[in-house]
Amino acid sequence: MSDAHLILLTKLEELDAYTHTVLHQFPKLERHLLCAELRGTCNQLLRLTVVAWKRRQKTAALFDLDVEIEVFRHLVRKAHRLGYINTHRLDVWMRHVNEVGRIVGSWIKHEGPVPVKK
Repeated sequence: MSDAHLILLTKLEELDAYTHTVLHQFPKLERHLLCAELRGTCNQLLRLTVVAWKRRQKTAALFDLDVEIEVFRHLVRKAHRLGYINTHRLDVWMRHVNEVGRIVGSWIKHEGPVPVKK
């Protein structure tokens, strides 16, 4: 699974670079609010990827990563709803996020089902 880990890190770097570019065009008012949340969430995605890669029991970290991707999606949609990005930029940004989500989803499937607690 190390190949998928490297692919995921590459895709996260691409997402981070695109996010950085887009956030420069946000209004100054949002630089310390929504921009900071998006940057923090992007950094958290990278951190959780490394945590999942290093852990023996990966499923918990992978599900945390999956949740963080959904939070990021919500924040991107919020930026569109508030008019900070246009529809084209939303589509491109979501393509990046969806690609990361697909890789994480396949990693979760590869790790197997979640053990049931009794």
